[in-house]
Amino acid sequence: MTQVKEGDTVRIHYSGTLTDGTEFDSSSGRDPLEFTVGSGQIIPGLDAAMPGMKVGEKKRVEINVMQAYGPRHADREIEVPLEQLPADIPREVGVTLAMRGEDGQEMPVRVVEVSETHMKLDANHALAGEDLVFDIELVAIG
Repeated sequence: MTQVKEGDTVRIHYSGTLTDGTEFDSSSGRDPLEFTVGSGQIIPGLDAAMPGMKVGEKKRVEINVMQAYGPRHADREIEVPLEQLPADIPREVGVTLAMRGEDGQEMPVRVVEVSETHMKLDANHALAGEDLVFDIELVAIG
C-alpha cells in the first residue's frame, strides 16, 4: 500500500485540541484539508507526522509549541490610544481587526483589552504559546 512521502498532496480529516481537551478546530462536517507534505502549508509538527501514513490510517499527534505556532511574544502586543483609532473600529474584546505593519503587510490583530483611554491589540497567533494535539485520518494521497 502506498505511503505518504514529502511532496505528496494529501487530504486529511482532523480534530485539533489544546492539551486540556478544548477543541479549537475540526474538519468535521467539511471537506478534508488538502495540502502538500513538506511545503510549509501547515504547522511543522503536523507536516512531520504525515510521511509513512497510509490511506485510512488514523493517529494522534502531540505537537509542542515550537512545532506549532511558536511562543507568545510580548512585543507583539501594543496599546493604542482610543483617540488614534477611527470611530467605526469596534471597541470589544475578542474582535479581530486588520492592522498594517511597518512593511505595509496587513496582519490580523485581536482586541484583548479595552480601557477608557486605550485598546490593547495582540498580533500573536491565537494558538501561540500552546502545545497542540491533533487526531488525524489520512483520506487520500494524490
